[in-house]
Amino acid sequence: MFSKILIANRGEIAVRVIRTARKMGVKTVAVYSDADAKSLHVAMADEAVHIGPSPVGESYLVGDRIIAAALDTGAKAIHPGYGFLSENPDFVDKVTTAGLIFIGPSAASIRAMGLKDAAKLLMEKAGVPVVPGYHGDGQALVLLATKAREIGYPVLIKARAGGGGKGMRRVESPDDFAEALSGAKREAKASFGDDHVLVEKYVDKPRHIEVQVFGDNFGNAVHLFERDCSAQRRHQKVIEEAPAPGMPEAVRKAMTDAAVKAAKTIKYSGAGTIEFIVDASEGLRPDRFWFMEMNTRLQVEHPVTEMVTGVDLVEWQLRVAAGEKVPMKQDEIKLDGHAFEARIYAEDPARGFLPAIGTLHHLQFADVANSAKLRVETGVRAGDAVSPFYDPMIAKLVVHGPDRETALTVLADVLERTEIAGSITNTSFLAALARDPDFAAGDVDTGLIARKQEALTTVAPASAETIAQAALAASGMGSAAAGDPWDALAGYAHFHAGARRTVLRHGETETVALISPRPDGLFDVALDGAASHPYPLPVTDGERGASALRPVPFTGRRSRQRDEEPDRKVRVALWPGHVTVFERVASYTFAIPDPFAKAADAEAGIASMRAPMPGLVKVVKAVSGEIVRKGQPLLILEAMKMEHTVAAPHDGVIAEIAAEGAQVTDGTVLVRFEEAS
Repeated sequence: MFSKILIANRGEIAVRVIRTARKMGVKTVAVYSDADAKSLHVAMADEAVHIGPSPVGESYLVGDRIIAAALDTGAKAIHPGYGFLSENPDFVDKVTTAGLIFIGPSAASIRAMGLKDAAKLLMEKAGVPVVPGYHGDGQALVLLATKAREIGYPVLIKARAGGGGKGMRRVESPDDFAEALSGAKREAKASFGDDHVLVEKYVDKPRHIEVQVFGDNFGNAVHLFERDCSAQRRHQKVIEEAPAPGMPEAVRKAMTDAAVKAAKTIKYSGAGTIEFIVDASEGLRPDRFWFMEMNTRLQVEHPVTEMVTGVDLVEWQLRVAAGEKVPMKQDEIKLDGHAFEARIYAEDPARGFLPAIGTLHHLQFADVANSAKLRVETGVRAGDAVSPFYDPMIAKLVVHGPDRETALTVLADVLERTEIAGSITNTSFLAALARDPDFAAGDVDTGLIARKQEALTTVAPASAETIAQAALAASGMGSAAAGDPWDALAGYAHFHAGARRTVLRHGETETVALISPRPDGLFDVALDGAASHPYPLPVTDGERGASALRPVPFTGRRSRQRDEEPDRKVRVALWPGHVTVFERVASYTFAIPDPFAKAADAEAGIASMRAPMPGLVKVVKAVSGEIVRKGQPLLILEAMKMEHTVAAPHDGVIAEIAAEGAQVTDGTVLVRFEEAS
């Protein structure tokens, strides 16, 4: 076994590898960019080496620096994690040339499966079923449009390199093909350095089912059953599970046999995943699945397989790379129970899952009952920042139960009790999906989220009680409980109970709360001049830090509409300039406006559109002086390797618009409109 390995990655996967290496007595070397200098994976590793500035092209994708770091620290092997250089065969060649071991497949195997078009031709020859489509070299618009007509709409344009939904577009009609092709090629070029695409038939009710395979250097290959990854938004997975719901044994055998055949065809060694697209319009059938691609690395969703098989896939990776055989024979690998993984992202589901950034001022995950298991896979801690330079995933919540229903119930409960403040997240959306009747019944396909997106992403407006709790927390009247004796005088007056005025803003709505202390220890809260209601004061919990407030039951008198919920609890977190109230189905963040900043904004007064996140202005579709209509696309902003169209919010005349190729930061003015005459 290796004495020391270097992990050529960051975030939660680097942390994941470190934990297994530590269990095996293997020392670890982390690498980090400027943005990651104080990150969790750096703190956990035995050693850490700085490899460059924050952009991936100047750090995590610079293979020569990573290899030099391994040689300088005496590491014997490099674990690539996933993403970055994990499927780069040229990097694998350089690693082996340097006398190091790459913990993964050979460069030849990666090349065989690295380009989707070539991989599908190879699989077709090996007798593995492939989806109908055009997988040739020609890239002319006329040729691809012709092939699309021959295949029949709808079609799917896919980048032949990479994955993760990048460089992928569904096209419903010939009229939309040219624009979709252009966007897919731009995104593929930006993400993978290769704008070559293929065109395939879009399956009407597709399920994404993949098989975990594992091979060694002795010709052995096994499968560890299947995962269902059909719950996707923008072609990116959000909840995965193992095994696939409703999987007949005959279909499982056909699919896993095909996966093992694919692995053996390329003499595969290490962890890999064979992805299939499945036509579920008539249920799961042995003749209705087709090879999509092979991921020649460990998958993000590998923990669900570990949960149902009891196998540590990272440990297997290290053992096989060190020259051992696959640790178990096929008949020794058994399925046990059911597992789900939910990916928590910093993103705004209500705005089309727009990626977000921010500092995680408050971060707390729930516990589960003894009958279930929970793994929290994360690379961040409270106080860490979600950077614009990398994937905005905060954590993966992985649960296991004896059956699907139990595991899904646990997942929904854990999601509803997860507390994150400082960046908008998708936890409410994930909880809603876990509670969705169709998803709960296993009636899922890759279009489920799109069909139900409005229902899954709509959050009920904050109630008066929620606003009152936010106002109480923001007022400072709870500071005495946190150890500030002067604030014990909050609201004191000689002859009457003084009221404290607190202003909150939620979205575009501003609320004024007047808070008055009462002799019974409750506080009267009046919102925007309405009649007041009594509420208990949230008490600061020292165990969770002075910036957070512990769960408080609504005891005593309260607003009439909540009387039927005696055990309801509210959790509150205070962070700079904001307060977040957590409820079981949602969280509500209120800004505490700075009156001086508000006055400055009023002086600016000119209507404008600002960048919602840092990014690159990829395409500009309007010019200064142009009259535009509401909804008209104005420019395309590339952020976190995804393209986002910025459209006009109203009719108007453009006074100024950002230049194509401009790098912008969060809040930069992209478009300024002329003042209305």
